[in-house]
Amino acid sequence: MQNNLYKQAVVVDDFDSVRKIVSFQLENLGCKSNLAVDGEDALRYFDGRKYDLVITDLNMPKLDGISLIKMIRALPSYKFVPIILLTTESRDRIIDTAKEAGATAWIKKPFTVDSFVNTVNKLLR
Repeated sequence: MQNNLYKQAVVVDDFDSVRKIVSFQLENLGCKSNLAVDGEDALRYFDGRKYDLVITDLNMPKLDGISLIKMIRALPSYKFVPIILLTTESRDRIIDTAKEAGATAWIKKPFTVDSFVNTVNKLLR
């Protein structure tokens, strides 16, 4: 397990249980989570503060994950922050759209702790 102490993440998902699970796993990796209920809510965090990782769901009310990724990537301060897309979708078209929008990686829900931790550790190295 890599020590990511003092790392900062933004976690965006419309399901409280998913936010809690992801936040808990990040905390175990030494990474503090800033939580948002949807893409629109998440935008308040992108005001120049430094983040090491963004994890967002795909399907959310108000502003979906792909649109959020595009908006984050349009901000110069966040152009290279790793972004993980959480999705129940496995279609290649969705993954291709996410990559084009600027997603760094994706994790299919439901996910295992091991796959989540491995993906996060790779991106926070």
